[in-house]
Amino acid sequence: MTDTAALALDARNAVLQTIGSEERFLLVTHENPDGDALGSLIAMQALLRALGKDSLMVITPDDFPLPHEYRFLSLDGLVTGPPPDLETRTVMFLDCGNLDRNPLAALHDAGSLVNIDHHHDNTRFGTINYVVEDASCTAEIVWDLLHATGVELTTPLAEALYVGLVTDTGRFSYENTSGRAHRMAAELIAAGVDVAAMYRRIYEEMPEAKLRLLCRALSSMRVFADGRLATAVLTVEDFAETGAEDSHSEGVIDHLRALAGVKVAMLVREIVANGRGIQRKVSLRATDNDIDVSAIARLHGGGGHRRAAGFTSELSAAELIDAIRAQV
Repeated sequence: MTDTAALALDARNAVLQTIGSEERFLLVTHENPDGDALGSLIAMQALLRALGKDSLMVITPDDFPLPHEYRFLSLDGLVTGPPPDLETRTVMFLDCGNLDRNPLAALHDAGSLVNIDHHHDNTRFGTINYVVEDASCTAEIVWDLLHATGVELTTPLAEALYVGLVTDTGRFSYENTSGRAHRMAAELIAAGVDVAAMYRRIYEEMPEAKLRLLCRALSSMRVFADGRLATAVLTVEDFAETGAEDSHSEGVIDHLRALAGVKVAMLVREIVANGRGIQRKVSLRATDNDIDVSAIARLHGGGGHRRAAGFTSELSAAELIDAIRAQV
């Protein structure tokens, strides 16, 4: 067994021991939660409650409303801030590559932090760091823990795991789609996941405002570096005039990445941050391993995967595009 494999096994055993010995948990994920963040969070909540644990999930008010496609998921046990008894709870971070991706400072100072993730640039900030870089998604790690604890795979639990799996593998099209990911999908389907209904919920039941926002983004598209970089910008005005929510920008960047010849796609969207004016969130996607966009994102205080990363900045859209052009 390699040193890396031994460390991963030790971390897995430590997580299982913590689940078995502790009684009170608080589960958190990164800001602006995506499908894997929500799926792994909700699935871990179901796992712990099935074991009779006192478990809560926290998602801050700034992250609501959730993206339209995930609103069917149950949020039983949700709180919107640190509970009064925080010091008595083990805090478990799911799908969170670094502490800065969750803005609740009170959680960072908790005595016991369990860090469960699959991002290769995870900063190992936990008391226990169970980071499985070759997992297709964090939901896959929770699925493994489910087997280890013997918890029954119910249909709602399977649906939460499937949301994490199908979204983080890009509908089983990204390079992280392993044979294990397909075996996991088969088991979730056997547990009651309706694949066609799930696909429609996530990808096809699109609000009109989201489609109009997509039109705005595509009309702003520019191509640089002989077609290798495609960019788009969504302004505050675009959101206001289409009636779209910030979460409606989910999936826009996939259209840019699909352009023939593109190596990197970049979406800049403006948000109004409370007390900080307009900020810009940048999403980056790479079509292959030639360019590690997580390395670019880290230069700007963000992070992510080699082919999918992001960061937040106060630079203008033009300045951000110039910076990414130079770095690409």
